[in-house]
Amino acid sequence: MSTIAVSPATAAVVVLLALAGAAVALLGRLGHARAVLTACLRAAVQLGAVSLVIVWAVERPPAAAAFVLVMYGVASLTAGRRITSGRAAWWAAVPVGAGTLPVFLLLAGTGTVPPKGITLIPIAGILLGGCLTATALAGRRAVDELDRRRGEVEAALALGFSGRDAALEICRPAAAQALVPALDQTRTVGLVTLPGAFVGMLLGGADPLQAGVVQLVVLVALLAAQAVAVLLTIELVARGRLTETAPPS
Repeated sequence: MSTIAVSPATAAVVVLLALAGAAVALLGRLGHARAVLTACLRAAVQLGAVSLVIVWAVERPPAAAAFVLVMYGVASLTAGRRITSGRAAWWAAVPVGAGTLPVFLLLAGTGTVPPKGITLIPIAGILLGGCLTATALAGRRAVDELDRRRGEVEAALALGFSGRDAALEICRPAAAQALVPALDQTRTVGLVTLPGAFVGMLLGGADPLQAGVVQLVVLVALLAAQAVAVLLTIELVARGRLTETAPPS
């Protein structure tokens, strides 16, 4: 089986890439040099810890469920903090959960994904991660658009639009662009990108056709989950739930 070896050389390459990313951010005045290093360090620590936890949790359904709930909480809080602050950030749990749960239940309930912790936990993580990104992007774009075009919102209100409808007219087109990364990934899979599920199965010795089917299921499921997350995020922003300020009225 061909895979990336756990060796001093691998560790050195990872450190070199992290330093290179931070250096580029610093020299280019991107403002995220320290964040690049801390993100890489956190990733190393978290993946090491999670690897040990998963080995223990996959054979224990209650532990696997608890692990998924922890992932859900972290995803919700991370997405919410990208959009707003304070208690309003927890409203991000709605689109993250509403996007993930029905798709996850469909995959598990129909047997498309084997009902085992070793498969259910990664699938839940993929869906939660996708909904995290979609929620954060859609929410941030919606909030920024409403702030930038406040005058247009007020004009719509003067024309008789409700606060929700006025906000939707202004922020929905920009916020809907949060789906573009998922659309591009799905459109170009196999031509430009070879996603992790596909490559991982090939490295594990799976048949290429089987790996392709698994990746197709993951991509389509992810796109469906993110579409729900984006829709609900825009709705929550328009209703003033995911913002620090009161909704227009």
